[in-house]
This record gives sequence, structure tokens and C-alpha cells, in this order.
Amino acid sequence: MLNVRLRPFGRQFRADERLPSTVSSATNKGEEPVRPVVQVFVYGTLTDSEQVESLLGDSPGTYESLGPATLEGFHRVDGAYPTLLPGGTADGELLAVDNLALERLDRYEGVDRGLYVRVTVPRADSGSTQLYVGDPDKLGVAADAVWTDERPFGDAVRRHIVREDTVVQNHE
Repeated sequence: MLNVRLRPFGRQFRADERLPSTVSSATNKGEEPVRPVVQVFVYGTLTDSEQVESLLGDSPGTYESLGPATLEGFHRVDGAYPTLLPGGTADGELLAVDNLALERLDRYEGVDRGLYVRVTVPRADSGSTQLYVGDPDKLGVAADAVWTDERPFGDAVRRHIVREDTVVQNHE
């Protein structure tokens, strides 16, 4: 049986262990509310366990590292903030988060300000993963890092995912 290394900010699942669709988090009454679990592919600052702990450690939400993964169909571009452009592959990690932690990630990534869009990408082994893609025009990325699709940014990203069979592969 293959075991994965532990991260300081949470339990990892073994490669042969199915990710639960919900997680429990104790309340002050000792009850265990059940919260849905969503997977998120991260490729920039959120691959640093200390950054994740800083961002989500005091959150009432739950999060766990699922280990390294690769995104096929996009490549990473660095600028003031990292983002993705069509084509190639990007290395990163998978996190499992509940809806409270996902809301905190949305705020961190500036989804409400249009800095990043959160989109759904299929996993190669089944299911789906959430992915943040930054708008190069709003992130100070190099001038040649542009999307050629004339649609609004979020629509262009979603169209690329469908047309190019974009998938996330977990390495654990």
C-alpha cells in the first residue's frame, strides 16, 4: 500500500483511499456538522504549506493536502502573481477544502474583484477539481501573456477547458 507524506497542516489520503465527499468539524457543543469537500488544484503561493496554514489555519473551515498533481492543458506564467495560460502542463498540489475554506480561498484570490476566476476542471481518475486562473491583464503579467479568445475572461477559460480536454492528475 502506498502512503503519502504528512503535511504540517492536515492529513493526507493514501493513493488508494477514496476522498470523502464530506468532512466533519466539531462545534463548541460537541456536535459534528458535516460539510461538503471540494478539491482545489493550486500552483502558486498556495503550494507552500506555511502560506496555506497562515491563510486557513484560523478558519473554522477544514482543509487537507492531497499531494502533488499536474494540470494538463495550461502552463504557469509568473508575474506579480502567478497565473495560467493555454497549452502545456503545470505542476502543483491538490487541496481538499470544505465550503468555508473555499470561501476564504475565493477572497484570497480576489474572485469578487475579477483578479482570478474559479473554474471546474475534470480529474483524470474521476470527479472534478476547482482551479483559480488569474486574468493576466489585471495581474501585471508580461505583455505577451494574453488570451487570444475575445470572450470575457472567465468564458474564455471555461471554453479552453472543454475544447482542450484539460484534466488534473494526482501523483499520489
